[in-house]
Amino acid sequence: MQRFVCEQNIAHFGRLLDEASEPTLRRTLLTLLSSAKRELALLNSQMSGANLSPVPPKRPSGDLESVIHQLRPSFETSTHPYMLINPGPGLKIIDINDAYARATFTDRREVSGKPLFEVFPDNPAIETADGVSNLYRSLSSVVETGQPHAMQVQRYDVRDASGTFVERYWQPINTPIHDADGRLICLLHHVEDVTAEVLAN
Repeated sequence: MQRFVCEQNIAHFGRLLDEASEPTLRRTLLTLLSSAKRELALLNSQMSGANLSPVPPKRPSGDLESVIHQLRPSFETSTHPYMLINPGPGLKIIDINDAYARATFTDRREVSGKPLFEVFPDNPAIETADGVSNLYRSLSSVVETGQPHAMQVQRYDVRDASGTFVERYWQPINTPIHDADGRLICLLHHVEDVTAEVLAN
């Protein structure tokens, strides 16, 4: 029921936004639309992970540990930030590499096994923040198509060690990781911090 209400609100606020011309009304509608999209992304991620298909996917019989073992050497040594995500309900973080931990002010041991959007929520000070909803849409696209998806540059603030949100812009690429039989095992999330370039323009 809550999902249905969110979907209806998104459609309703979207139609009103298309028709509105007054700046204050447009800002209000954009805030409401962003909030509804975020709520729907969080609901969907908790209930079904990145799979939006009405037919439940077959449980992968591939060996996650085996696949991760093969990825581990390049994952560990890469200077690029990488995160492995379980595509199932909760979108739980399997692991992040040291570069990702440094870029996002996180600790590998503390985030592993936690839901993605619990660790990386939208900045509540920005009413129109769309990092959660855009990332969820990209991960869902990867699961649905089986193909990598490069997102547009995304503002997605992260919390520093004190819990304060820090302004950050990222270039994210999400990739499906399959086993030898072509079954989806996990999602590889790769980001590059482009904050300096964005703020310089």
